Amino acid sequence: MNDKADRLRRLKPKLPDVPAELRHRVPPGQTVTERFPILHEGTVPAYELNNWSLRLFGEVEKERSFSFQELLELPQVKIVCDIHCVTRWSKLDTEWEGVRLVDLLPLIGVKPEAKHVMIHADPNYETNVPLEDLMRDNVILAHRYNGEPLTDKHGWPLRLIVPHLYFWKSAKWVRGIELMLENRNGYWERNGFHHYADPFKEQRFSDDDYEMPIDEWLYVDYD
Repeated sequence: MNDKADRLRRLKPKLPDVPAELRHRVPPGQTVTERFPILHEGTVPAYELNNWSLRLFGEVEKERSFSFQELLELPQVKIVCDIHCVTRWSKLDTEWEGVRLVDLLPLIGVKPEAKHVMIHADPNYETNVPLEDLMRDNVILAHRYNGEPLTDKHGWPLRLIVPHLYFWKSAKWVRGIELMLENRNGYWERNGFHHYADPFKEQRFSDDDYEMPIDEWLYVDYD
């Protein structure tokens, strides 16, 4: 039985081609899917919202922590965007709701010399993003997906959405935003992934010798 399962796993499925009318939206090496694969490092955290907070700190005029309710009281926006995972799947027209970073960060007075951001997330995860990338109108801290609260596996209560970068930059379970003078690599960036991660330039890895199987994402859990 195990030998049969191993043989089936080694088979390379014929993945569908990207329709011609969508190719301008889909980065090279990606497959469009209706699935929402579930990928993350570590176990899914559990929270009591009364004890949950988001900390903003580093190169700021005033460090501050926000409760979940305080975030809900800020201006809320909905975005519809395509998302692209480094494991080679893309999901189009996803809908998210939350708080734009361009609305949140001015509340703490980001110092003008700050150019980089480290996103801190549970469990013990972090990823780096240039500050100017977080200032785009469609970059948000999301708490809802497709009109419903985020599920635990997709980052409840709060995750980052940075549509123009590979999805590992859109960290789940965000707990801290650190403003920095100089760039510093996060978890995956320290382990061979690209420090910036532009999907349309296929910036998957820091070394061209790394490879990513085209079908690995088919074997993970998904919604």
